[in-house]
Amino acid sequence: MTVLSAALLTSCGDSDDGGGSDKPFAGDSADRIAAKAVKATKGADSMRVKGDVRQTDGKSVSMDIVVDQAKNCQGTIGTGGSEAEVRHTDGTLYLRGNEQYWKSALKTQPGAQKAVSKVADKWVKMPADDASTSGLCDKQGLVASMDENKSERKGMKKGDTTTVDGKEAIALTKKGSGGETNTLYVATEGKPYILRISVKGGDTPNDATFGDYNKPVRPKAPAKDETVDLKQLAASGQ
Repeated sequence: MTVLSAALLTSCGDSDDGGGSDKPFAGDSADRIAAKAVKATKGADSMRVKGDVRQTDGKSVSMDIVVDQAKNCQGTIGTGGSEAEVRHTDGTLYLRGNEQYWKSALKTQPGAQKAVSKVADKWVKMPADDASTSGLCDKQGLVASMDENKSERKGMKKGDTTTVDGKEAIALTKKGSGGETNTLYVATEGKPYILRISVKGGDTPNDATFGDYNKPVRPKAPAKDETVDLKQLAASGQ
């Protein structure tokens, strides 16, 4: 599970109503609101995820990706000076990374330096079994990870209503075992989509917003003359 997925899971607590504003979930406990939020977000045709996640090794990963139920997606990922554009369409993942991205991604491969010069700033067709990009464009997998362990979804409390990107939301909070504060923001108008998750303190603080629900995601495959097949490149020994 990715760090972002784990943070989402921890943030979807399952219990105490704990006071705070009841609008518009009058009578609903925090666990009920969280359950509604996870269900609604699972059911959305598409969404955008944007934020920064600190991994356990201390590195901060940024992402801004739109993804739908059919695993179509496009956007950007990066850490430090390493950046890459991502597109997934018709079952194929294409990635255009800068030189630093490929130096890191290929550092354990034979002839890595030579390969970097051939793929940097090009659209690269990634192997279907590539572990480093597995799950990157899987909306259902990402949202399902929020609901893997019901025991992690207990003890949240309702807070006040606020706004996230101009949309009204209710805050649900919980203290984690590492001293961090997890907050889940749920839309109070329309369907109760997750609008933001925040983890402050602890070893892996992060912040991610969710939006553009149900908007079409239509990435285009790069032109063939702009594309390098990584598997073919590896097989050729170039």
